[in-house]
Amino acid sequence: MNTAQKIEIQRTTTQTQQLGLWEQIQEDWIAHDRDWTKPGFQAVVVQRFGVWRMQIKSLMFRAPLSFLYRMLYRKIRNTYGIELPYSVELGRRVIVEHQHGIVIHGNSVIGDDCIIRQGVTLGNRYLDQPFHAPKLGKRVNIGAGAKILGNVTIGDDVCIGANAVVLSDIPSGETVVGIPAQIIRSKPSQNLHLS
Repeated sequence: MNTAQKIEIQRTTTQTQQLGLWEQIQEDWIAHDRDWTKPGFQAVVVQRFGVWRMQIKSLMFRAPLSFLYRMLYRKIRNTYGIELPYSVELGRRVIVEHQHGIVIHGNSVIGDDCIIRQGVTLGNRYLDQPFHAPKLGKRVNIGAGAKILGNVTIGDDVCIGANAVVLSDIPSGETVVGIPAQIIRSKPSQNLHLS
């Protein structure tokens, strides 16, 4: 990851932290079509609550909130199959489109306005590198069943096809498909002449 990307991630994280918990939840509610019953919205709210409670300095006040967070996290994980821990750096207006089989590594970074669908995994690639996790830019659209593994950086406005397995960095604005994922290029249109 280059210096510009690190600065952008820090700036995004700072902007998200400047919003209060309630403002973040309102943005997420709007992003999830104003439907509080959506499992993805509930998972994001619990993640935001987990981050918020860590800002409380007093252990006496934070302890019961941590207990509540763990209960809610397990409820979301066990009911909807969405693992989204509080340690994820989650951008603004991230949409978890569907439920089941969504596993997000605790060290992952997810930029603003990303979309995550069912069966997606953002995880580590090697057992001897347990803290390596993907870093997603803004507006990344991840298809159902896609896997993004290891210390990879995904640029802004990237589309990742369904069931793709991403093992290397993807520049901004690209579309990738396949196992392992490859960038697809649009073919130039051919002029067809009818005689």
